[in-house]
Amino acid sequence: MKYLIISFRSFLFYIMIVLVYKVMGKREIGELSIIDLIVSLFIAELVAISIENYNESSLITIIPIIIIVFLQLLTSKISLKNKKVRDILDGKPSVIVNRGKVNFKEMLKQRYNLDDLLVQLRNQSIKSIEEIDYAILETNGKLSVFKKDNNNKYPLPIIINGIIDEDTLIQINKNKKWIDKELSEKNIKLENIFYSFFQNNSLYIIEKDKIK
Repeated sequence: MKYLIISFRSFLFYIMIVLVYKVMGKREIGELSIIDLIVSLFIAELVAISIENYNESSLITIIPIIIIVFLQLLTSKISLKNKKVRDILDGKPSVIVNRGKVNFKEMLKQRYNLDDLLVQLRNQSIKSIEEIDYAILETNGKLSVFKKDNNNKYPLPIIINGIIDEDTLIQINKNKKWIDKELSEKNIKLENIFYSFFQNNSLYIIEKDKIK
């Protein structure tokens, strides 16, 4: 009887976890944010405890999982609309190499050492730091690398959903007055911008009303 209960619970929670991740819309493990990973580990731990304590009701595990999924969906919806909340929950990408120069201050802040950088560069078939223009440590821990190419400068995000990225402004040696001037010339309000990026010394803008 004990083994029958354990087998039934294993099957039940397998189906439940599949449905949960369908609802949450998760990606592969390597693309999960820190919050997503914590939720995944939490659910796995709850399921393991429930299977081990087969004498207790399954509701003791099912109810916490439902609450966790609800909270995750709620925070995902809020962070989708609010960049500040998104930055708090998921963190912000860190520029490790900026215009060919290693940002040691940011590496220290992220506890990311030179060996980590070199390993991830080698994984992308890059022999040395001199070959790259930008390297950005994403919120999921992956390193996005852009090689030096005078004909194709990497587009840097300046405005996302009406909010100015102050870090990017520092990188391109610009300030808010420059943005105000650019927007004034184009007769566009900041709050109406969905996405704006800086490339080849020009500001490119995608307005919200152009997004369908």
